Amino acid sequence: MRDTRESRLLLVLLVAIAFALITVDIRGGEQSPLDGARQAAASAFGPVEGGVARVVNPVGNAIGAVRDSGRRHNRISTLEHENEALKAKLGSSDRNRSRAAELDKILKTAGTGQYGIKGAQVIAIGSAQGFSWTVTIDAGRRDGIARDMTVLNGDGLVGRVTTVGADTSTVLLAADPDFTVGTRMEKTNEIGFANGQGVSSLRVQLLNGKANIKRGDRLVTFGSSRDKPFVPGVPVGRVVKVEPSNGDLTRNLQVRPFVSFSQLDIVGVVVAPPRQDPRDTVLPPAPAKPKPTPTVTVTATPSASASPRS
Repeated sequence: MRDTRESRLLLVLLVAIAFALITVDIRGGEQSPLDGARQAAASAFGPVEGGVARVVNPVGNAIGAVRDSGRRHNRISTLEHENEALKAKLGSSDRNRSRAAELDKILKTAGTGQYGIKGAQVIAIGSAQGFSWTVTIDAGRRDGIARDMTVLNGDGLVGRVTTVGADTSTVLLAADPDFTVGTRMEKTNEIGFANGQGVSSLRVQLLNGKANIKRGDRLVTFGSSRDKPFVPGVPVGRVVKVEPSNGDLTRNLQVRPFVSFSQLDIVGVVVAPPRQDPRDTVLPPAPAKPKPTPTVTVTATPSASASPRS
């Protein structure tokens, strides 16, 4: 239809008639004169509407299903994340038990030596200072940590604090070649100095070249003036080799440290030294020497019924 003045007038007239019929129908209510026409239209167009509904409803249901599937997917995703978190928690139970056991060992060591400690966790290895063997711990100035404090764990001497930040600190490990600590032999009290040589060994130089030392003897820290950088009595290691003295004034030992420097996790920083030197009390009891197994010799005797040959 062409857009002419007549067509526009016809459209306005049809709209006006439609509004008039709607008004009459609403005012008439159930007695509306258009009720019969409405029922006739329903009878005529009902099957068409039903067919359209059957075609359209699956589409609407599909759209609703997609919308609901999004919500279900989000719920499934949430449940999967919760499940993974639970698995991680259950999977790390062994680690938590291990850390709890390590913390318990540290507390026992601190209690025996009467050290006041601040617990910390190793959060990084190495440092910007260029030290070969350092770790970073998550305790710093705000936790009462200061430079030249002794660091230990449940096994023994870990190192000393070298750099302190607000919330972290750097610890120079006893394994570092630049590390030096005064030592004292268990029982004999022979004094020496230990230097780091990596994770597996310390080199100890005893001041007494004639000292009677054997494999298995143990050492502890001698302590420093005013207990910095080292408090006394912290276990250091066990002698694995005694080098020949060759008439020297000093004697060199190879010592295996008690601490495993490649497996550090929880450590304790000594923030308060002991009131008195704990001496050897922090060392665990020495293992008992195995008792020799008695040897029984059985000698066979000739039988009484046996007779010599003629």
